[in-house]
Amino acid sequence: MKPGHYTDLFFLDEATALAAGHRPCAECQRDRFNLFRETWAKANPDLSDSARPLAPVIDTALHNERLGSRQYRESIDDIPDGTFITDNEKDAYLVLGKQLLLWTPAGYEHSKRHNVTFPARILTPASIVRSLEAGYPVTIHPTKVSKAQGRTNALD
Repeated sequence: MKPGHYTDLFFLDEATALAAGHRPCAECQRDRFNLFRETWAKANPDLSDSARPLAPVIDTALHNERLGSRQYRESIDDIPDGTFITDNEKDAYLVLGKQLLLWTPAGYEHSKRHNVTFPARILTPASIVRSLEAGYPVTIHPTKVSKAQGRTNALD
């Protein structure tokens, strides 16, 4: 991707984009971007000295996290909604309401594998996980989720 240009990538939803280390678009999702960067700054004071960091500051931190060390969690109980995990490097699961939803290109499905092994690897970058823990209200694709949780397209 060329710096200062739009990405050619498109994602199922915001949760998927965040897990891949991308932030909301500063142009077409300006309100979401502003909310994200304010929450991100509060959750990651060591990564920014501004209450509203510029996009390149966030992008650099996310890029470094994509290349950095892996994180693991011992239980679903300490993973915030909107985070992706894996236990086999093949399947990706969205944590939602202490349940795991299997990610597919067409949307989310209830996990047929109920025995995800912990510790599980966190796929979502650490600074974004901290932002989710700090209350960033990530949006998710409504496929299967409304049946699973009685929710629409936003986490409460």
